[in-house]
Amino acid sequence: MSKRSEVPAITHVDYSARIQTVHKHTNPIYFKLLKKFKEITGCPILVNTSFNVRGEPIVNSPTDAFNCFMGTELDRLIIGNCYLNKKEQNKSKVKDYKNKFELD
Repeated sequence: MSKRSEVPAITHVDYSARIQTVHKHTNPIYFKLLKKFKEITGCPILVNTSFNVRGEPIVNSPTDAFNCFMGTELDRLIIGNCYLNKKEQNKSKVKDYKNKFELD
């Protein structure tokens, strides 16, 4: 039996993947993020996925992103140069989607 992938979260069942490459000269900030992530984890890959809660539209604004962040198990949110740690947020802003939408 052949191994599906070193990173199964990004590998389709047919062993393909939809990868995107990042170049230092065209996207220096994201390139630096990937480089630092690799230094910390040993993995040079970040997974890009839909940002929404089931039943809600995909996040389309910083307000949508913050609301989704506060209603999920995400620990941190980065939008542009803004970094948010969930532990440092106002607890009254927490959203509870668990009873509203069926979880996967």
